[in-house]
Amino acid sequence: MASDSGDSNMDREMILADFQLCTGIDNIAEAITLLELNNWDLVAAINGVIPQENGILQSNFSSEASQASMYGPHRESESADAVAADATAADTATAAEGAVPTCSSLFSSPSPLSSSASTFCPSSPSSRHIVERQSRMLEFKVEYRQRTVELVLEDGTTVGEIKQILETELGVPVSKMQLKGWKSGDVSDSTVLRSLHLPRNVSLYVLTPDIAPTASASTSKNSALPDSLNQNFLLVISHHEAQRDYNLNFPGSRTIQEVKRNISDLTNIPVRYQQWEGWPASASDDCMTLAVSGINYPCHHLSVCQRSSPANAQVPQEECADVHMISDSEGDDFEDASEFGVDDSEMFGTGSSSRKTPMMPENSENEADALLHFTAEFSSRYGENHPMFFIGSLESASQEAFYGKARERKLLAIYLHNDDSVLSNVFCSHMMCADSIVSFLSQNFITWAWDVTKEANKARLLTMCTRHFGSVVTQTIRTYKTDQFPLLLIVMGKRTSNEVLNVIQGNTAVDELMMRLMGALEIFTAQQQEDIKDEDEREAREMVKREQDEAYRLSLEADRKKREAQEREEAEQVRLEQMRKEQEEEKEAIRLSLAQTLPQEPNEESGEQISKLRIRTPSGEFLERRFLGSCKLQVLFDFVASKGYPFDEFKLLTTFPRRNITQLDPASTLLEAKLFPQETLFLEAKE
Repeated sequence: MASDSGDSNMDREMILADFQLCTGIDNIAEAITLLELNNWDLVAAINGVIPQENGILQSNFSSEASQASMYGPHRESESADAVAADATAADTATAAEGAVPTCSSLFSSPSPLSSSASTFCPSSPSSRHIVERQSRMLEFKVEYRQRTVELVLEDGTTVGEIKQILETELGVPVSKMQLKGWKSGDVSDSTVLRSLHLPRNVSLYVLTPDIAPTASASTSKNSALPDSLNQNFLLVISHHEAQRDYNLNFPGSRTIQEVKRNISDLTNIPVRYQQWEGWPASASDDCMTLAVSGINYPCHHLSVCQRSSPANAQVPQEECADVHMISDSEGDDFEDASEFGVDDSEMFGTGSSSRKTPMMPENSENEADALLHFTAEFSSRYGENHPMFFIGSLESASQEAFYGKARERKLLAIYLHNDDSVLSNVFCSHMMCADSIVSFLSQNFITWAWDVTKEANKARLLTMCTRHFGSVVTQTIRTYKTDQFPLLLIVMGKRTSNEVLNVIQGNTAVDELMMRLMGALEIFTAQQQEDIKDEDEREAREMVKREQDEAYRLSLEADRKKREAQEREEAEQVRLEQMRKEQEEEKEAIRLSLAQTLPQEPNEESGEQISKLRIRTPSGEFLERRFLGSCKLQVLFDFVASKGYPFDEFKLLTTFPRRNITQLDPASTLLEAKLFPQETLFLEAKE
């Protein structure tokens, strides 16, 4: 057992080293993650990182290399010089032919984790082949206020270049633009998209906190053509058939031919069948760069559609004709044959006069577009009466089927089509288009479809299944041969993992198909009832908890209001007490001040007219003092106030006759007020 574990670890180390060497990925954690997603299948992992024309890595190693791999390490060391010499010669030949070096040597892996051959790149300095990643096209949907901008860019583009394109589209200066929505957080303008490992569809949004809601475009669309070939051009290309616009960013050094090839990848329209509108008259040669073609800078609008008849396609006669033929033929197999009057029946010996359109384009970047194409082609072949195929990714279909409310969940039916199987037409026309099957699938299933005719699409499906359903489902699909297709996988969502209930092959009859679908539905219904019961009980518990939480919240709220009212009352009492103290202190200060300003009490022996006054207070006490007869009444009032009886609160009255002295003029004298030579007064509080 220990030996087997050691061999397995050694195999994984070799696969990891080969994967890093072939893909150029230095980050070990990233490399291990990509390999685990592909169940340590080296070929599938490399195809996932480096898209190939035919979907798999090709092997062109020589018989000498095969023989060398059969011997032990001592054999390799003995023939090291010979291998190095052969590798040097091979590199020289490759350079002479103008071919791009690729990982071309294959070795047989004893690891049970991979069912396909692994790819080995020689690591000696003289024979090491460096595989550069091919550019991926990424689709961006950028939201800004009430606008949505869709962009299609290569993964070699930087974040700063995206902002420059958005500046043209939105009229927002780059310096005031914040591009948000990256899963890895904020990124710098110099960050290359490839380093972020983004999915093909990315949703972002723009924030402009320093700009008013109405912002005018900072760049004119009719600005002059820059002289530099490195200046970026934004091409807004309308695809008439798909009714879709592509916003593509190209440097000025790109040729018109390269633009057309990119559009061919996006629309599946070969270059020779493309019909364009919007190119200026000066752009007569496809070898011409965008910088000198005469297109508008920084944004130019074009439209493309497919010619109604391939016979209308004209073979270019310019100097770049050979380049056109080479670029158009890549990935089109024998499509050129029909252009020169050679049909499929002449080439392959079949009786068909026209080649069947594939159900799904190869290496389609957007799963939704691929499924739209699949649905349209399925309807064209077998009629409109077919199950409603889910348009979207496998992940979205799983979310729709498994992760809603328990009462709304459904089974997931994955239909896998293969045009190379003789059962495909019969299964589709008699089973998939039968009224009973269509009705049953539509009511109880989410139906998702994929075409595995092309190896690239099959490898992509296996990668998706590994990610969402695990390696067991992937290995199950691998075991089926071409003549057993089509397949209908019935998948049920469970709490821990998704389970494949049934795999229905293409040789199944309608009655058997219906019975197996009904059997899967019975299993699902039983599980669904348990889920509904658990969900209802959970919702009931949550409802009780919410009610308890609400009652507790109301209790806390009442306690808080009561406490606040008490605190306000106490604060008011403190405030009133403070005011009372301040008033008393103010009165005391006034009283002391008045007492200090009073004139001295005159002596009876002074010989002046002296008035002796006796004042009774409300408490019954008497205040006695002598005043000069010439003294003002104000002095009398100040004396009374200095004793704690202010003028504004008390009035001074005579006994008989009753007079209110405080109503007299304070400037009059005691003699004038007839308070001489003596008088008894009393104080009374004012109302």
